[in-house]
Amino acid sequence: MADELELLRRADPMPVDGPHYGDGPLDHNAERRLAELLRQRPAGRRTWLRRTAAGHRARLAWGLVAAAVVTAVTLALVVSGPGTPPAVAAPRPLVVRADSTPVPLKVLAERAAAAADGGAPELRKGTHVQSWSMGMSDDEPPVTLPEERVVRWKADGSHTELVVATDPRHPGRPVLRDDGGDPHLVEDGHVISRQTYPPSWSDAPPESPPPHDVARLRAYLQEAASLRTAPDTGELLDAVDVLLDHWTLGARESATLARLLAGAEGLRPVGQVTDRLGRRGQAYVYEGSGTRRMLIMDPATGAVLGLETTFTKADPEYGVRAGDVMDYSAWMR
Repeated sequence: MADELELLRRADPMPVDGPHYGDGPLDHNAERRLAELLRQRPAGRRTWLRRTAAGHRARLAWGLVAAAVVTAVTLALVVSGPGTPPAVAAPRPLVVRADSTPVPLKVLAERAAAAADGGAPELRKGTHVQSWSMGMSDDEPPVTLPEERVVRWKADGSHTELVVATDPRHPGRPVLRDDGGDPHLVEDGHVISRQTYPPSWSDAPPESPPPHDVARLRAYLQEAASLRTAPDTGELLDAVDVLLDHWTLGARESATLARLLAGAEGLRPVGQVTDRLGRRGQAYVYEGSGTRRMLIMDPATGAVLGLETTFTKADPEYGVRAGDVMDYSAWMR
């Protein structure tokens, strides 16, 4: 892993001061450096589009993402063996109910504020999330990583992290894993990792509690996502992802976040969806450069339930079709 990190540092396809930092395609020089990086990467090594230990996504660029999904959306990777067939390699995108009425974010923010008057539930450090993401290899087919992660903090500042392989679309069925570079099936609920971390404290976002003021929350999210300037809507959604990978929001925090999102440019209501955990929510969509982000929120409390990214443009060279899912997260209490 160390050698790959060094290659990334040298290639630096997306410098923080570059014009395409965050959402958007790579420029010509970045594409060239990225191509050089991929040629140097040792054969057989997989690069996963997944969260790092700090909770941030390893987002090289949408161009790299496209390379990561070579035919993944049409592939049902089956590993031979007894038992029930494995889940399909890629999920279908969430579908908005045609007969549903979109709820404006300002209306949802008002509902969240009313729900917060009771003061419950309360903010809790830690997260419980089910996620799915794509991985790539230069010499093997792409495989998926459906998993559930539970992080719990204790009073002494220590915390535990449990990660299990599970696919909410097919409960009880085998789950495809790629531990050690060897694609294989594991049982639903298979423990991938179980760790306990020593006490640690920080007053910097996202480790510090999120504020209840909209302006301060925007600044908090900017710092949590390591952005040099105020986030645009795409970057704001990325920062929300970071926040929810560290905190389970209470009623007051959800209400503040809903007010902030209500002012986000280009985040439009589209109607009701049922997420991959069977929960009904209101969906809000932001169209980026070749991608669509769908934010799912509880219609009564304004709590964020999930976030899904799909492609909006086809790229036959990489086997990408419009509507293909890149990744998703579904958060729980």
